[in-house]
Amino acid sequence: MAELNKVYEAKKVEDRIYKLWEKSGFFNPDKLPKRHKTPFTILMPPPNANDPLHVGHAVFVTLEDILIRYNRMQGKKTLWLPGADHAGFETQVVYEKKLAKQGRSRFDMKREEFYKEVWNYTQKNRKTVKEQLKKLGASCDWTRDTFTLDAHIIKTVYKTFKKMADEGLVYRGERLVNYCTKHRTAFADLEIKHETRKDPLYYMKYGPIVVATVRPETKFGDTAIAVHPDDKRYKKYIGKELKIETVVGKRTLKVIADKEVDPEFGTGAVKVTPAHDANDFAMWERHKKEIEGPLQVIGLDGRLNENTGLYEGMKVEEAREKIVKDMKTKGLIEKIDEDYEHTIALCYKCNNVIEPMLMRQWFVKTKPLAKEAIKAVKEKETTILPKNYEKIYFHWMNNIRDWNISRQNWWGISIPAWLCEDCPKDEWTVTDGKKPTYCSKCRGKNLKQDEDVFDTWFSSSQWPFATLKYPNHKDFKTFYPTDVMETAADILFFWVARMMMLSIYQTKKAPFKYVYLHGLVRDKDRQKMSKSKGNVIDPLGVIDTYGTDALRIALTIGNMPGKDTAISEDKIRGYRNFVNKLWNISRFVHLETKDYNQNKRPALSVKDKAILKNFEKIVKQTTKALDEFRFSHAAEDLYHYIWHTYADKVIEDSKPILNNTKTRAARQYVLVKVLGDSLKLLHPFMPFITEEIYQQLPLQKKQTTIMIESWPT
Repeated sequence: MAELNKVYEAKKVEDRIYKLWEKSGFFNPDKLPKRHKTPFTILMPPPNANDPLHVGHAVFVTLEDILIRYNRMQGKKTLWLPGADHAGFETQVVYEKKLAKQGRSRFDMKREEFYKEVWNYTQKNRKTVKEQLKKLGASCDWTRDTFTLDAHIIKTVYKTFKKMADEGLVYRGERLVNYCTKHRTAFADLEIKHETRKDPLYYMKYGPIVVATVRPETKFGDTAIAVHPDDKRYKKYIGKELKIETVVGKRTLKVIADKEVDPEFGTGAVKVTPAHDANDFAMWERHKKEIEGPLQVIGLDGRLNENTGLYEGMKVEEAREKIVKDMKTKGLIEKIDEDYEHTIALCYKCNNVIEPMLMRQWFVKTKPLAKEAIKAVKEKETTILPKNYEKIYFHWMNNIRDWNISRQNWWGISIPAWLCEDCPKDEWTVTDGKKPTYCSKCRGKNLKQDEDVFDTWFSSSQWPFATLKYPNHKDFKTFYPTDVMETAADILFFWVARMMMLSIYQTKKAPFKYVYLHGLVRDKDRQKMSKSKGNVIDPLGVIDTYGTDALRIALTIGNMPGKDTAISEDKIRGYRNFVNKLWNISRFVHLETKDYNQNKRPALSVKDKAILKNFEKIVKQTTKALDEFRFSHAAEDLYHYIWHTYADKVIEDSKPILNNTKTRAARQYVLVKVLGDSLKLLHPFMPFITEEIYQQLPLQKKQTTIMIESWPT
């Protein structure tokens, strides 16, 4: 039996150990020993295929791998299915930045050329991400690795869309959407950032009434003046049409009464611009019989259009300045409040002000879907951890609005809908992906496919059943519903809630038994990590210096459900010391058990039995903690036991006992038994060093790898 090296060198060990695991085939549930019967499934939240992993990814990899390794050792048929997300808009933005550095633009390319370049870029990056996941010790089944643009995923997405369209849950509607004029695409409400700012509030003269607005440039799209029905100041004007002077000539606007007008805002009178304000659009819908419909005055390029006279072609900011100047000249500005505080919507990616834009898009009717998803959590079909997030989930689901799933991107899954160019009105034919031969309404053959792509979240919301090849594949029949969805708390609505809705809609079952939410990873001062602050920790960099096990245990201890966790190089370095401590005590046991006869159980002393009895409590504690998703408690208890009990007390007390020939064999048995089972308990947290030591330890009935050892009881 070879001695353990004096120093544990993670760099030399980890790649060799991972190859051992891959060669065993045990990442694949179909190749596990026969005792592994009850399925246990986790679907990896697919990292975006546009960038390498960061330390935030290392958290989910660590926590999910802990669950998978623990349940595999419990005799479960474990499937951890890995994948990558094409991340439509996100990836397009990343690639467009690359093009800009090369002096290129997607608008100088054919759409097909751009798509091919992005495809090649994501495939190259997927290989990088896969290698990073392996470095982190992820014991996932690479034979089932899935990309959200794989043929079977797209096929499922198309079938879902077709079914929803047939059942009236998807509709084509003209509504105000959140539009970014820089990125030239619409966004769902969830994707919008909000910020409080101070801007000028302009008091503009509309005949005898003064209205207050922060957006004088949209005045060309005004269709009415609105006041509160009980506001005595304006009673005499309600229902009347006022002739008003504007910067482009005279026009007439009707005064309407609406209870949504706040008499305390400005003068209590507001202009109504349905094409460029969500509240005004809703007001128009209530007063359709009284006033004209929306008139768009800002184009998709963010410039004023042909409805604005001499201001046509100007950008919004430029037009605002010029219009205010011209209104002042004409005496149409009564006053300006320079410090008006209000909340504005911003593009989450570029921070440009979102332009409410009237567009025809595909929308999902979410209320009926949300109803079933709420029921699944209320009836405990799915449990959300921590529990306080269930209230947040219910609040959002109860107040859900229809979901715009159209995106004006080039990278993504095309929408399988064709517009008939022969029909007098918009008539769309929706299919499950195949191009229709004729219009479903007039039978005409002049059809044009929608140029938009699906919102990435629409396709990734089908991840639970699409990856398992719903409805007839054996994987779906075996591994669905899945056991745990472990993901970041900040995408509870973006992703988890939508997976609940679409999975229940298609499969009639909730996709997960548990949803476990982790928080953000922050630096030692609890600041958010960002490249600009220079506080980002590169997981591969610290792995290279301290080893994977040190990073994993550092990310686990102190990590509580739903709470942000702090990480620093000092913390990782500290747990590298624990890795070294485990190696040193194992080396001691290894050296002291060269003459150990593992086939003969010696008579144990009272002290020997007490050590084993005490260790049984640690086994029960760890098992209970892991069953209850208390990863930090489990890891911390093991850390303290190994260091402060096993190393400081048991081993120190054992030294004279081992020197006595009468008591040596019994103490050897105790040391090997406790260390062997400690390695099994630690394995989910620190897989590499535990495997390396296990391979050298004189244990009975050893397996080819500690991964398939039975969990201690």
